[in-house]
Amino acid sequence: MTKKMTITSIKKSKGVTPLVVITAYDALFAKLLEPSSDMILVGDSLNMSFAGRSDTLSATLEQMIYHTNAVAMGAKNSFLICDMPFGTYVNPDEALKNAIKVFQETPADALKIEGGEEKADIIKHLCSNGIAVCGHIGLLPQAFRSEGGYKVKGKNEQERLQLIKDAKAVEAAGAFCMVIEGVKAEVARDVAKSVEIPVIGIGAGKDVDGQVLVFSDMLGLFEEFTPKFVKKYMDGASLVKNAIKSYADEVKTKEFPQDMHTY
Repeated sequence: MTKKMTITSIKKSKGVTPLVVITAYDALFAKLLEPSSDMILVGDSLNMSFAGRSDTLSATLEQMIYHTNAVAMGAKNSFLICDMPFGTYVNPDEALKNAIKVFQETPADALKIEGGEEKADIIKHLCSNGIAVCGHIGLLPQAFRSEGGYKVKGKNEQERLQLIKDAKAVEAAGAFCMVIEGVKAEVARDVAKSVEIPVIGIGAGKDVDGQVLVFSDMLGLFEEFTPKFVKKYMDGASLVKNAIKSYADEVKTKEFPQDMHTY
């Protein structure tokens, strides 16, 4: 059994070994992902991947608690990060109230908060009250509607400088690592160099401190669309469809069940 990562070992990995982070939502897949993952993120993307929603905003705190507990059952030796859903950290006191609820009702090791400088006071408040925080800067899925879509960041010098400010503010507030999403690769590299904590990329090039992908994207199970940053490591949807068709065909022809499947 691989030794579980800690905040200390995660921080020490910067510049040494890239971190492998995978997003999961249930015990079944979490158990399969655990041997190869340094950290598992229970993402609020669950309502996009499995509920057919167009964005992450519909995820609730109760859903995140339920799915974090499910993932924990399958990945008992993984460092787990729970996404704080939209609307649960609008101010420091509300954020702490909801964060305490997650920590009391799940074995989550940390929470993820979207936002840079503007969320630094919230991150600091959580960290000063015993809540470990993973930051999230760059493209913010929870800002999808307010920004009119998913827009790549770091396209000009002003955005580059702001991203560096965001990263430094998140680090100074006490976060032990951060996700950087949808950012030009050369800018993400500069951001990663500007801080002492690991910066985990998703759609941000390879010159950062690790990568995160949603498991259903990387396994080719999600068919609606494929973001540019996703590499499909298998054609999961076709494999599943073919397997189900084989089952249906065998049921219709009575090839299944055979004697070996019968009491």
